[in-house]
Amino acid sequence: QVQLVESGGGLVQAGGSLRLSCATSGRTFGTYTMAWFRQASGEEREFVAGRYWSGGTFYADSVKGRFTISRDNAMNTVFLQMNMLKPEDTAVYFCAATRQGVADIADLGRLGLYEYWGQGTQVTVSS
Repeated sequence: QVQLVESGGGLVQAGGSLRLSCATSGRTFGTYTMAWFRQASGEEREFVAGRYWSGGTFYADSVKGRFTISRDNAMNTVFLQMNMLKPEDTAVYFCAATRQGVADIADLGRLGLYEYWGQGTQVTVSS
């Protein structure tokens, strides 16, 4: 199976920045649709950002203008650049991947779309 390993989480003050990385296995990484989800304590897992294999992106309203998803195919890595962090961003962040197609870019936010998941990395934003 595809292996996803997140890194880059940590403690940061509100207003600061953090970049998460998701290292992936497989030589077909460039054709995968990738996404980031997060799960705060006591809450359900929610969509953060997604990137279709062709380059199209979609973001949750709560992170638009602050977070950017990108990928480096040569390194088989997807990134989540997080700027202007807020305490409300505190959560475990998960990388996810799928080779399934979607009818609309907004469908990238569906939990059931993703076949592969990483173990998660903790992001804590202090006031």
